[in-house]
Amino acid sequence: MRKRKKQKNNDIQRNWHLLDAKGKILGRLATEIATILMGKNKPSYLPYLDLGDNVVVINAKDVRLTGRKEKQKTYTSYSGYPGGLRIRSFGELKENNPQEIIKHAVSGMLPKNRLARQMIKKLYIYPGEDHPYKDKLES
Repeated sequence: MRKRKKQKNNDIQRNWHLLDAKGKILGRLATEIATILMGKNKPSYLPYLDLGDNVVVINAKDVRLTGRKEKQKTYTSYSGYPGGLRIRSFGELKENNPQEIIKHAVSGMLPKNRLARQMIKKLYIYPGEDHPYKDKLES
């Protein structure tokens, strides 16, 4: 049996990844992002540690869906109060808040625990080309 060196939070090396969502299909993009956020693309992956990298997604407004989902897909949220059910269509969300589409898809692919809440904080989504992390991505 091999012994593995114990990983600590101080030893984790975090890189920055830039992904362009222009013309990409939502689900395929979300799996790629979730894999990087969890750190599954690294040989030192451990399921109980947050070893993932930072991800910057640009052009979120240009993400696509296949088939009829552009017209049929809905996002539902309920406040818990009477009359608090809110249903928004994909088209409405894409127009007003395209970052929420990608964040919703990625968070559904992460584990449902405290670790996932740490991982999703390393995801930065921008509707256009502009983002403030150009200096971090260069190095």
